[in-house]
Amino acid sequence: TMLVVGAIYYMLFTGVPGTATYYATITTIYTWVAKGAWFALGYPYDFVVTPVWIPSAMLLDPTYWATRRNKHAAIIIGGTLVGLSLPIFIMINLLLVRDPLEMAFKYPRPTLPPYMTPIEPQVGKFYNSPVALGSGAGAVLSVPIAALGAKLNTW
Repeated sequence: TMLVVGAIYYMLFTGVPGTATYYATITTIYTWVAKGAWFALGYPYDFVVTPVWIPSAMLLDPTYWATRRNKHAAIIIGGTLVGLSLPIFIMINLLLVRDPLEMAFKYPRPTLPPYMTPIEPQVGKFYNSPVALGSGAGAVLSVPIAALGAKLNTW
């Protein structure tokens, strides 16, 4: 939702192709800052996984250029491309890094109050996975979210 709303909003209201990639780069840098903050707390550097937003945004930019005369086409085609590509890129990325939940249990913070103590997750059950839920929700919601980013109305 961050990528689609921000990128569509920037593109449609600045009229500059390339702004989706620009926005995705800014968002990626924000995530690097978050990684640095967790690293400063004593966690390993790959505890926070940087999402792969930039390739999906690079798909969105030429879509905007190709559909610049039709806002609805930009939303439907661009939102579909992002919705289908983003979960793939993110899941490939997650295969290449250590599991953040596993890292959380290897490096528990001693200052956590008892009510915040993590509960051991069920591992290996993809249907109950937050990654699967996020991927599915991202794929389904990216087009309507793009419409919100474009302030689209049909009345």
